[in-house]
Amino acid sequence: MAKAFADFKYLTFDVVGTLIDFEGGLVDCLTAIGADAGVTVDGEAALSLYRTARYDAAALRFPDDLARVYMKIAPQLGLSADAALGERLRQSVSSWKPFADSVEALARLKRRYRLIAMTNAQRWAFAHFDAALEKPFHAAFTTDDTGTEKPDPEFFAKVFAFVEQEGNSASDILHVAQSQYHDIGISRQLGMTNCWIERRHAQKGYGGTIEPATFVKPDFHFTSMAALADAVELDRAA
Repeated sequence: MAKAFADFKYLTFDVVGTLIDFEGGLVDCLTAIGADAGVTVDGEAALSLYRTARYDAAALRFPDDLARVYMKIAPQLGLSADAALGERLRQSVSSWKPFADSVEALARLKRRYRLIAMTNAQRWAFAHFDAALEKPFHAAFTTDDTGTEKPDPEFFAKVFAFVEQEGNSASDILHVAQSQYHDIGISRQLGMTNCWIERRHAQKGYGGTIEPATFVKPDFHFTSMAALADAVELDRAA
């Protein structure tokens, strides 16, 4: 049986896709590039192409990799394979927006927990995301800090070590994320309690996120960050 919300001291968060609307940001930029060229871009098709390109052997760290990805998928979308447009996609990350409920929910959760960001994004991109989220985090770990990406257990090990330095343990953490592949499955393997934020609950497929080999039933399951914050407050009031 899952622990109660009151049992945790930390909430760790995936950022891109859970708190920041990366699919919306990606599609908005590709749509704008298409509009400039008189081309209509199919958003779901673009996300599917992105997903395949992002996870091939030539992938670089995110989001620097977006310039390479653009060059690979542009012809399939009817767009010009222009390096300047690839750089435009990469730079669009600086203006990607939080989901509508992210900022308020994090502010509410921050009153009760230490919040830790765990993102496969590089530090330069996280700085923009952190500012857009109004800097709610007690600590943050990026791919530049860990030298790896989730779902590599070593990424999580860095966070566990940090928590232990503060006199606590992994059992004090609730891990919150939208990606079954990057977060929910591996957090279960590592013995963590987890919370799945199913951002695509009203849409088919996995969008821009790689499909997991096996679906893992989470300890907690919500379709929004607002619902998680509401549940925490109800649990604390009981």
